Amino acid sequence: MIVGTVREIKNHEYRVGLTPESVHELTAHGHDVLVESGAGEGIGAHDALYEKAGAQIVATAADIFARAEMIVKVKEPQAAERAMLRPDQILYTYLHLAPDPDQTRDLIASGAIGIAYETVTDAHGGLPLLKPMSQVAGRMAIQAGATALEKAHGGRGVLLGGVPGVLPAKVAVIGGGVVGFNAAQMAAGLGADVTILDRSPEVLEKLGMYFEARAKTRFSNRANLADCVADADLVIGAVLIPGAAAPKLVSADMLKTMKKGAVLVDVAIDQGGCFETSHATTHADPTYIVDGIVHYCVANMPGAVARTSTYALNNVTLPHALRIADLGWKGALRADPHLRAGLNVAQGKLTYRAVADALDLPYTPAEDLLD
Repeated sequence: MIVGTVREIKNHEYRVGLTPESVHELTAHGHDVLVESGAGEGIGAHDALYEKAGAQIVATAADIFARAEMIVKVKEPQAAERAMLRPDQILYTYLHLAPDPDQTRDLIASGAIGIAYETVTDAHGGLPLLKPMSQVAGRMAIQAGATALEKAHGGRGVLLGGVPGVLPAKVAVIGGGVVGFNAAQMAAGLGADVTILDRSPEVLEKLGMYFEARAKTRFSNRANLADCVADADLVIGAVLIPGAAAPKLVSADMLKTMKKGAVLVDVAIDQGGCFETSHATTHADPTYIVDGIVHYCVANMPGAVARTSTYALNNVTLPHALRIADLGWKGALRADPHLRAGLNVAQGKLTYRAVADALDLPYTPAEDLLD
């Protein structure tokens, strides 16, 4: 198979779909790999490293889209990239379609095969291709929140861990999954007063056993959530419904109960955000203020630590990329129901139910296209 990777063009996105090491694995399997010139510059991987690994360096993304049978990316294709997709071309990347009707319509119209990292599953019910970026984003959320709390950035002027004789900041983490756990880990490590909210008794029990006295847990209902948000200096939105739009848990009215200069970090913004007042921002202009509350809603947070993120991502995406290249998309999806769960769009059909429900579009089971 001819596999291509291109330079990411989303604002301040420095990750790349394939590392030189991943290219080496693909070429060892007998596949041809095309890499856009400069695609790896953001992680310190220059063209020469890709050539040494067996890739062919190509001048433009258009050339790669024209020649490659599978495109491996990181972020969802931007409008200019979607226009270059062709029928039955495989697109293997994060898609996050539920809050993005324009992208969904374009991918359906293209006839391409869209396999989304974020909905591939594993035998334990997890999302293994989303997990490393959730780990990165959870940890970054505390760094970003701590910075936004500084007075110069519009915050309350509160240090997360406090100092002797001065109380630490109060951090509320909404959601006890991978993002929430990593955010709580970082916040507790910095000495903050951390409360984690979740609706699952099993998750709360595991969190309680892990953190012991270093963080508190609280069942997430409307009253408890409102209480924690009003009391917090920093709120981390870390909820996820796989493939679907995030629920709006923090309403605009709740902002009026918060301390002026408090900070909201919406890690769910890729799926539309879990705060009613959220809208996507970029690393170039990451925050805005509503009712005196600082909002940090960067939609590609891990892109800021591109090298760490790219290698963590390739560790989990490469095995599936090899199977797709070795067996073709139909063969790979027939053989692996967990990879099959990643199929969101194929041959003009929408094949992921949560996306179809979110956008009120017709749904076609992936199995119907694999006969």
